[in-house]
Amino acid sequence: MTIEAALPKHPPATQSETLVITASSLGTVFEWYDFYLYGLLATIISAQFFSGVNETTGFIFALAAFAAGFAVRPFGALVFGRIGDLVGRKNTFLVTMGLMGLSTFVVGLLPSYASIGVAAPVLLLAMRLIQGLALGGEYGGAATYVAEHAPDHKRGLYTSFIQTTATLGLFAALLVVIGTRTALGEEAFADWGWRIPFLVSILLLAVSLWIRLQLEESPVYARMKAEGTTSKAPLTEAFGRWSNARWVLVALLGAVAGQAVVWYTGQFYALFFLEKTLKVDGATANVLIAIALVLGTPFFVLFGWLSDKIGRKKIILAGCALAALTYFPAFHALTNAANPALAEAQARAPVIVAAAEDECSVQFDPIGKARFDTTGCDIASAALAKAGVPYAQTRLDGAPGLARVRIGQHTVDVRPGSAPAVLDRALTAAGYPAKADPARIDKPRVVAILFYLVLLVTLVYGPIAALLVELFPSRIRYTSMSLPYHIGNGWFGGFLPTIAFAMVAATGDIYYGLWYPVVVAALTVAVGLLFLPETFRRRIAD
Repeated sequence: MTIEAALPKHPPATQSETLVITASSLGTVFEWYDFYLYGLLATIISAQFFSGVNETTGFIFALAAFAAGFAVRPFGALVFGRIGDLVGRKNTFLVTMGLMGLSTFVVGLLPSYASIGVAAPVLLLAMRLIQGLALGGEYGGAATYVAEHAPDHKRGLYTSFIQTTATLGLFAALLVVIGTRTALGEEAFADWGWRIPFLVSILLLAVSLWIRLQLEESPVYARMKAEGTTSKAPLTEAFGRWSNARWVLVALLGAVAGQAVVWYTGQFYALFFLEKTLKVDGATANVLIAIALVLGTPFFVLFGWLSDKIGRKKIILAGCALAALTYFPAFHALTNAANPALAEAQARAPVIVAAAEDECSVQFDPIGKARFDTTGCDIASAALAKAGVPYAQTRLDGAPGLARVRIGQHTVDVRPGSAPAVLDRALTAAGYPAKADPARIDKPRVVAILFYLVLLVTLVYGPIAALLVELFPSRIRYTSMSLPYHIGNGWFGGFLPTIAFAMVAATGDIYYGLWYPVVVAALTVAVGLLFLPETFRRRIAD
């Protein structure tokens, strides 16, 4: 007997499955487009909205505001998940789409820090929070809606199209950013052109709402409503009863946390690493990432389809395990391919900063009042971080205020009042590049490495929606699956760029931030192997 014949029958769909997948996916693509524009433009947004603090702090702040949208996603999951289980899937994600589109449009209208001071980042943060709340309700609704229309033996395949939407939304945002940058030039784009991708989102909102209005309610929810079996208290049922709450914890730690860090490392951290650390110009970095996304996106569907044949768990955990084992060599290879001069200088003339132990600050200043020019160590660290030059730290006794910077065989003494230009000249003499040389970027190799990172994303992300849908009963499914998904992706994943770059800034090691995704991915493999069940043959209409 085939797997298909052995499975219980699924309630018949009331409308075209193609319409369901297309409408749900396109709407979700546009929401991800809105959400990820900010991430793509983090460097420019740092200059526009956080110019009142030092450069390192400003970039970390910009990433933190990016992460703030993720921080509130679990709260959006609770609010809209409850509504989705109480009143239905369709109407709930119409509301979330409207909130997302309008808040994105407003970002394009916000005045900069130079115009209105501290009110500018406050308003920006408010829009990010609204976006995060909206997205917290969107994904669970779209995934649940599609899964509840899918035949039991094709649930991984059908929901994998929803899994492509985050990458397609990122790709759409990349295309708009690249096109606007090319048409206006870098100077005009950095000055005012960055607003255009946000403003055009109002057109996408109109299209998305029209598409979603063509849909009917899912057959599973419609049957529950007709039979009077919908939950009256989904939050209590989902999280107040250990029989269900334990699966929320297992889903979070044994699947979603690892999936999240792999997703954000492979698609966002890789972009930031290229642009901020390896000094590849923004337009080139965007194009290289876009090519990798085009090559990798079909694999979401492939692994979703495969999960219908061999199961979800083994595919997701394999992706997490590969990430934990290969991230460090992959990013070292990315440095060699994208900025070979930097890799050569690191090997030929490693940089070591020797200073008194208590004179080296972590150069993150939340209020913009601290000074990082009172010790040689702070002056040297700031100059090296700005230049994207990795360095090690060691202790120097008996020389207060002095930092002895060893660059290969040469030493530069840096004291309070020293000009950073002295250190810059020494780095240039040692072969450290100010920017990646476009002529020396091995673009095919960069794309190959980025494609590998995206491939890991497709392994962990392609089957995850089907697994989460199958873990929870239909009467509380929207609520139950949304919370672990958005804690994982909102907190474990969304904070990844901020945490990783703060770790790099604190240590001077450009690869040190990778320990965060490596440890989380390894934790997910361990928890998943022990506690996560296989779900791909489960009936979801009960």
